[in-house]
Amino acid sequence: MPSYSVNNANKSPTAIPKAGPDLIGSILGNFGIWQIRTVLIIFLCKIPASWFMACIIFTAPEIYPNNEFQCDISGMSSNATVSEDQCYINTIDGQLECTDFNYNYDFYSLVMQFDLVCLRDIFVAWTQFWHLFGILVGGVIATKMMLWISPRTTMFIGMVLQIICGCITGFARDFTLHCAFRCLSAACCALMFTGGHTILSDITAGKYRLGVIILYDTFWSIGLFLLPGLASFFRNWTQIYLGITFPTLVLIFLLNWTPDSPRWLLRKAKDTSQCEQIIRDAAKINDRTYKIPVDFSDQLRIQAESLKNNPPREASWVELWTGPRAKTHLIAAHIALAVFIINFMGMLLNIRSFGRDYLVLNTIIMGFSEIVGCFLALHFTLKHNSWKWQLAGGFNIVAGLIGFLGWTFHENSMDDDLKATLWIIIAAIPKAGTSLAQSMIIACLAELVPPHKKVPFMFSVVTWARIWLLTAPFVNVLKKIAIPMSLSAFCLLSIIGGICLCLLLTPRPSGSKITTKSTSENGNTEVEHEPSTKDVNKVLWTVEVYDNPVSS
Repeated sequence: MPSYSVNNANKSPTAIPKAGPDLIGSILGNFGIWQIRTVLIIFLCKIPASWFMACIIFTAPEIYPNNEFQCDISGMSSNATVSEDQCYINTIDGQLECTDFNYNYDFYSLVMQFDLVCLRDIFVAWTQFWHLFGILVGGVIATKMMLWISPRTTMFIGMVLQIICGCITGFARDFTLHCAFRCLSAACCALMFTGGHTILSDITAGKYRLGVIILYDTFWSIGLFLLPGLASFFRNWTQIYLGITFPTLVLIFLLNWTPDSPRWLLRKAKDTSQCEQIIRDAAKINDRTYKIPVDFSDQLRIQAESLKNNPPREASWVELWTGPRAKTHLIAAHIALAVFIINFMGMLLNIRSFGRDYLVLNTIIMGFSEIVGCFLALHFTLKHNSWKWQLAGGFNIVAGLIGFLGWTFHENSMDDDLKATLWIIIAAIPKAGTSLAQSMIIACLAELVPPHKKVPFMFSVVTWARIWLLTAPFVNVLKKIAIPMSLSAFCLLSIIGGICLCLLLTPRPSGSKITTKSTSENGNTEVEHEPSTKDVNKVLWTVEVYDNPVSS
């Protein structure tokens, strides 16, 4: 607890109180009941985000020619015939592409609404492209918004706009309008979980912060568990969109118990009253009011003025390339997150390749695989921190190789249920590896650079990855060539990402000593010495000390 000066016997003037280096953290603690409540509420934001991404699985299920759709040739001449796949009309003048269809399927899907069959099937991937583009744009907008708007307000704006845009997306009867508002809905989801991520990072510390960020994606997976059950209540794609949109109203209600980021308020707010109230409420709930100093308000004001007058320096993008192993880490991190974020979204959507009859079970299995991956990331980070990147990389290399086994039974004549089971098994293993890698990268990547490089480093890596994420829907189109083709493409990316992860090295504390053996007349003697620059590059791998809260 800070000490305070009082007037001594000589009536000397009272010294100006000075704020400690982390006044907020010393009062809040690393984790407590207040943080648990906030974390659980913010975690819920991932559920509608996963619904809007994965809803295409149920709003646009594949339908089969002849039995479920036929080309409509009622307006053609009597001698016109239709091809076996119902995609072309054979006439005296040649072959024409069919543009009108009749449907016989009990669920009125997005495919039927916009005639996304035959060659137009590619537009299912096109709608998903616009969703992912919205995630990219929304993430950038959220980052820039939070320079002036608080994270909690950013979340609220995202929630309100997501409800509006989600409803319009569901009622849109023009395909271009549908894609546009699907993009806007995704951008609103990005506002929600980006603002939430900022608050989570601010109110937790140490290994608890790592655990919270790693497990943030588990609620995305819980959303996948709930989506099939939610979709089963509706017989129309519009109803599904309304069903995944309106639960966000619950999140708006729960914002009453969601605090803003205290440190953001300290840096940006005009006064410290709101920040002070948040910290006092948190201290009361966590039973840490004894940590609040007598002159708490004065110390907060001093710290706020210090942050505003001397903001922390952020490195330029060019500076990210300087330093020991900087180039290796920068390139490997960009490639790794790009391939794993492609796989994270693409492999989920790829379950459409394994058959419409298995969508519900396969969606749940993929969600379970993601949860397993998150907990593996947590285990590696907390228990094997020094070699966590290599463990994650090795897991993904092996999982990627397993995924290629699909070619061994692709053309075999076997029971459909058995084949579908084999497909989902060999797809679930690399999916768990992808979730493991993505969670670990998001939570631990900042440890690879010194504090002044963290923000630009993370922004560069995440934005780069989300740009490449736009290709994920089109990788799934490879299933038109062969079912194993799209899965093999994702597994190849897993292997590439695994190799890149192995190139990342957890920094060691700068105070670590190196033990060497020297030969003397009396025999071998172990000598401890401070590492030289050469030793640091070879053994410690970094010159600078980073705030790595987890010990190996």
